[in-house]
Amino acid sequence: MAGIIVKKFIKDCENVQDPAVRGAYGKFSSVVGILCNAALFIGKIIAGTISGSVSITADAVNNLSDASSSVIGLLGFKLASRPADEEHPYGHGRYEYLAGLMVALLIMIIGVELFRSSLDKVINPSAVQFSAVTVCVLALSILLKLWMAFFNTRMGKKINSKTLIATAADSRNDVITTAAVLAAAVISHFTNLELDGWMGLLVALFILYSGFGLVKDTLDPLLGKAPDEKQVNEIKNKILSYPGVMGTHDLMMHDYGPGRQFASVHVEMAAEDDVMASHDVIDNIERDFLSNDGLHMIVHFDPISTADSEVNDLREWINHEIKNLDSRLTIHDLRIVRGPTHTNVIFDCVVPYAVEIGKKEIKNFISNVVAEKYPSYYCVITIDRSYAAMPH
Repeated sequence: MAGIIVKKFIKDCENVQDPAVRGAYGKFSSVVGILCNAALFIGKIIAGTISGSVSITADAVNNLSDASSSVIGLLGFKLASRPADEEHPYGHGRYEYLAGLMVALLIMIIGVELFRSSLDKVINPSAVQFSAVTVCVLALSILLKLWMAFFNTRMGKKINSKTLIATAADSRNDVITTAAVLAAAVISHFTNLELDGWMGLLVALFILYSGFGLVKDTLDPLLGKAPDEKQVNEIKNKILSYPGVMGTHDLMMHDYGPGRQFASVHVEMAAEDDVMASHDVIDNIERDFLSNDGLHMIVHFDPISTADSEVNDLREWINHEIKNLDSRLTIHDLRIVRGPTHTNVIFDCVVPYAVEIGKKEIKNFISNVVAEKYPSYYCVITIDRSYAAMPH
């Protein structure tokens, strides 16, 4: 059913790489959310008022917040789809993240208010009027929210939107909270236990928990969260599949909104190869990522001396030895500068942020290991931070 609706309302729906099509998906999903949540709010507020149930009213307000979230999401997708300009050459995609952050904060504010009103109901309990209308409204709400969870999950995966995936998760959460409210109404009716206020508290706490999770999810890309391991490995394997590429490191990625990722990476190729041929391979790598992954990639060429066996052996030996300090350490760009009294061994050492060993300790360890075997060698080490989990 979702596929039929999409084909009817979204033009060229299969071309999700087009920012305009992607924006159309987001805006259409937001409109569907507004209409469905507004209908649920009206139905539940009527049922809550008739029955005098604070938990049903709380659930209604939760749907109102979802509708408000969809309005903000609609605005976010609309602003995010604006093209790049002189002042914003990377586009306006981060508006989608900002919209998600506003939604999360709104959810938390509403959760606090619901907690306050539910606590008052616990302290001052009152009987809840049970009726078939209430049961029907809540049951229909569960079915509609299940469909919305499926719909937004499908839309979110189609355009790789964290905002829509979060909306789908929120719909699944609503199924749980509404089911809990319905259970409380039924139990209270047949046992005379006043659970309404307590269930309102649980709904409020659940809303606060969900809001906190959404705040974290929307803040992460704004703060510059590292790319996930799967994407990093896919990038690495694609680069290594090109002829002449010996290794890759120093991947850095910047997220300017969904579908607007920029990256830079170092690629190791033989120094003895024809420089024009190596440059041609690098051009092909950059075009491949832009055309097939929508990733703006800048590739830096690192020439590696393959004819000098001493350099190759030393690189492998040091890479092996530093594992004794920490298995996550790697080196790259090693070269040797020979002099009359000593030899400089110049290289970078990549230190992931999870490694708690200090820079000085790492440098001293490597220098001492090398000096022990090669007394005339002097290490010149640059400590690199790992901005992505790309093993060397």
